[in-house]
Amino acid sequence: MDASKQNLNQVINSVDKTLEILHQLSFFDVDVASHLIILCLSLIINMAKLGEKCHNIKVPMEVLNLIDDGKNPDEFTRDLLNNCIAKNQITKGKVDTFKDLRGHLLEDLEHAFPAEVEDYRQRRI
Repeated sequence: MDASKQNLNQVINSVDKTLEILHQLSFFDVDVASHLIILCLSLIINMAKLGEKCHNIKVPMEVLNLIDDGKNPDEFTRDLLNNCIAKNQITKGKVDTFKDLRGHLLEDLEHAFPAEVEDYRQRRI
């Protein structure tokens, strides 16, 4: 695992711990709560330091917009994959069509110019 992924995992773990501590604050008295707040602040400072090391992680704006709209970012990935699959099928169809066209052209050329087509086929081998 490269360093930026490791830093990102550490940031994610810090966020999880911070959220857990913030949730627990409502269950404790003032002394324990103040200790948890100090722990939470140290985690946030640590997250900020680790976040500076995660500068080369790129997130598409579409994903951020989906998150801002309260939607699941996995929808972006699913839509992107579906679009890639559709474009791949279109491209494959075009390639197959050109292969068929080439075959038909070779048949027609073979009827019109059999010696030249035979010479062409031997040179391709």
